[in-house]
Amino acid sequence: MRLDKLIEERLQTTRKNQKRLFLTGQVTVDGKSERQENRNADSQLHKIEVAGRQLFTDECYFLVFKPRGVVTANKDAVHETFLDLLREKDRTEGLYSVGRLDRDTEGLLLVTTNGQLGYELLQPAGKVSKVYEAWVKEPVTSADVRAFSSGITFHGGITCEPATLQILETTPGPTKIRLKITEGKFHQVKKMFLARGIKVLTLRRVAMGPLTLPQDLLPGDYRVLTQAELISLRTYFR
Repeated sequence: MRLDKLIEERLQTTRKNQKRLFLTGQVTVDGKSERQENRNADSQLHKIEVAGRQLFTDECYFLVFKPRGVVTANKDAVHETFLDLLREKDRTEGLYSVGRLDRDTEGLLLVTTNGQLGYELLQPAGKVSKVYEAWVKEPVTSADVRAFSSGITFHGGITCEPATLQILETTPGPTKIRLKITEGKFHQVKKMFLARGIKVLTLRRVAMGPLTLPQDLLPGDYRVLTQAELISLRTYFR
């Protein structure tokens, strides 16, 4: 949560008094004076004090296993949304999905009320990795692996950042792969394979940054982030 917003909500300060608190070093995070008013902090990770008074945040963080058929929108007139997967008591105001997954793609979603954290995770300059596993229709070759590592160019001329492609399993028919990318272009994974003449049959996101999809979580299930998972995101609290 932004420190200026936290102070405004908890202490009911005027804007002028709030600025004075920062300028006079009375706002501290983990014992250090903080003058950046829009600094993102969470009392689950940081000790936040203002004029000697400790403040507490109330942000929510959920790890959701989005199933196929569900859309990553807060509202949809036709399809079930990721919010519909949450119990009523957990549908806190301000929840949103950090990034999107296509309706026919399943896998890991980080759902939170912490908008600034989501912003940092999605910044292109941050190159936060996303890992996908997929079954594709055609055989995948070493030439495909090299092409992905060099940067796939879509039909139309857009070139992607280099990506890591691994062949996990081959059959007489489809091939199972794992792909690690650091971008989030629209339909990116499917378009990358299409550029190589390969059709994606099923697609699942299994990791985003330091977060991984738990093996014991089923499609449609979710849980609160563990403290260890939240700590792993600490570097994105800026």
